[in-house]
Amino acid sequence: MSYETIRIERKDKGVVWVTIDNPPANALSENLMNDLEQLVDELSSDRNARVVVLASANEKIFVAGADLKGMIAGGSQFAGNESGISEQSGRMQKCFDRFATMPVPVIAAINGHALGGGCELAMACDFRIMAQGRGKIGLTEVSLGLIPGAGGTQRMTRLLGRAKATELIFFSKRLDAQEAFEVGLVNKVTTPESLEEETLDFAEELAEGAVRAMGLAKEAINAAEGSIEEGMNVEANAFAQTFKTGEPGVGLAAFFQRKKANFLPKK
Repeated sequence: MSYETIRIERKDKGVVWVTIDNPPANALSENLMNDLEQLVDELSSDRNARVVVLASANEKIFVAGADLKGMIAGGSQFAGNESGISEQSGRMQKCFDRFATMPVPVIAAINGHALGGGCELAMACDFRIMAQGRGKIGLTEVSLGLIPGAGGTQRMTRLLGRAKATELIFFSKRLDAQEAFEVGLVNKVTTPESLEEETLDFAEELAEGAVRAMGLAKEAINAAEGSIEEGMNVEANAFAQTFKTGEPGVGLAAFFQRKKANFLPKK
């Protein structure tokens, strides 16, 4: 298959190294979403793929999250159409969830910032390995008057527990690699120079194991967490509701002006 925004390299032992390359910032654009959906279709049915690694061609950014300029430019098509907004949220949820349910281990090699949707994609992977000093990770949507809309409220709560997830989401906290490791958001911290090597070693160790059994164990682990579908539906609808509050207009405007958003009512 051909892709516009990703490159695939097949390594030894069935490791598939996927490099996301969507300049300038690896934003989750329409083209990248199309490629990710096609990728998960291809790899889910590929018996030679034993472990999948998601990495980035951008030296400073893993994945930047939603294409905010595209969101604003296309916002008029969703005016008064909450179902259209929730459908866009639902599309990202479903795509990321397919990585979470892929029947082989999936690893995120985080070389830089993984904020918003980038964090949500990373959390859909089974393991997260992050380079220290290159960037931060977190769900920052509330600072824009939005909420995580690609599964973030569900996955962070399942990973870290309600109390820590609430703190990180409400305050839009950005964690460096060591902070993320200490709370359990990432599994391993490396130097930037050794990220690829250590991730590949980690992937090959997994690939040498019983990956089919791992896939079945993954299915059982997901089932133990309760119904994520219901939570995803609630999140998508709540994401759509944020556009009725007026807060995204404040938050997004401040973001592009490089200012801190002030959501207090004007006197």
